[in-house]
Amino acid sequence: MRREVPLASLSRVPAATDRVQPLDVLHEQDADRDQALVPIRYERMAADPFAFLRGAAAVMAADLHQLPTSGIRVQLCGDAHVANFGMFASAERTIVFDVNDFDETLPGPFDWDVRRLVASAAVAAQVNGHGDKTARKAAREAGRRYRETMAALSQMSTLAAWFVKLDLDSLATALEGTHLEGEISRQGRKAEQRTGDAAAAKLTEVVDGQRRFRSDPPLLVPLADADPKGTLQRLAPVYEQYLETLEPDRAALFGHYSFVDLAQKVVGVGSVGTRSAVLLLESGDGDPLLLQVKQAMASVLEPYLGQSQFANHAQRVVVGQRLMQATGDPFLGWVRGGPNGDQDFYLRQLHDMKGGIDTARLSGKALIEYAGLCGAVLARAHGRVGDPSLVSGYLGDTEEFDEAVADFAMGYSALNASDHAALVASRAAAS
Repeated sequence: MRREVPLASLSRVPAATDRVQPLDVLHEQDADRDQALVPIRYERMAADPFAFLRGAAAVMAADLHQLPTSGIRVQLCGDAHVANFGMFASAERTIVFDVNDFDETLPGPFDWDVRRLVASAAVAAQVNGHGDKTARKAAREAGRRYRETMAALSQMSTLAAWFVKLDLDSLATALEGTHLEGEISRQGRKAEQRTGDAAAAKLTEVVDGQRRFRSDPPLLVPLADADPKGTLQRLAPVYEQYLETLEPDRAALFGHYSFVDLAQKVVGVGSVGTRSAVLLLESGDGDPLLLQVKQAMASVLEPYLGQSQFANHAQRVVVGQRLMQATGDPFLGWVRGGPNGDQDFYLRQLHDMKGGIDTARLSGKALIEYAGLCGAVLARAHGRVGDPSLVSGYLGDTEEFDEAVADFAMGYSALNASDHAALVASRAAAS
């Protein structure tokens, strides 16, 4: 495989003249989104080149399609940038660190995820003012840790590799004495405080003795106030669909909660404009449960890697997440609904002991370490469904892969900076 697709070929970036116009790719996505929210999407993407990269997964997919690839398939995250890794509560109520965004998940070549990750590490470093030297080191470290973790997984038994997970305690031990240790510890403590109760206190208020979502348009807009009975009637069949996608014990647990309120909520960067809502439920004792209901659309990878085997895109997201995460959200499920009954949505807990690393807070050395951590976690996720021995055999035991993807990251960061500048210029011209 290395003879057919040399590791050095993974360093290539597409020539600017050969690319599909990035803004055209983004505007094609606008047609299926809430038009009132599309300007918010571009406002967020225009903030800096890293924000642009986060929202431009479709642009990068079009670029990667032009480049040499290993062809070794795994379950891809599809949007494996450094801000899509973080902490959350496992089903056992311990905090783990893992990939946490699967909107674009699809089977495909492992190097597509790796190249998006290393590019994001380089761009994050540059945006934070750390310079090209640190940017390249961060990208290289992500590649190195991916390669070395995949090699370690290849030496484990199949069951041992499947059950590998990174909880907060083991992460703290592994990072002891590093520049990243303090930030991981701080974010872990914050994640422990981000419970359903805390989220409910922030997003809701008590009106006439009943808890309701606050109104903060356009970011949070209560939807059930005008027609509470009608809302409940429309949700009833969706509830039934959702319960069928849960394991029986999780469905029984969910049965302890009743619907209280529904609100539209804007989330993310690239996801802005897709339909997203939050459900407020309460147990008989008044304990709140917040679920996010998020629209799933076709993966940006599908035009290049083939259609998903799942007709429901939310099912694609949920199955991909269950395949890649070592442990997951007990309330993760999917439905089909919307005004015309033809939109796909997945449901998950909102703010359940979730936390992330803000790369803008990290020193250059800490950012390099964090990029390496993400590379190791991505390898673990790929290794669950892919073949670690095959991937590791292709990568080899030299630094050639690390150097190649670091070169790619620096080249792609320049393309991304140009794309970001084009977006800023187009917004200025429009205003």
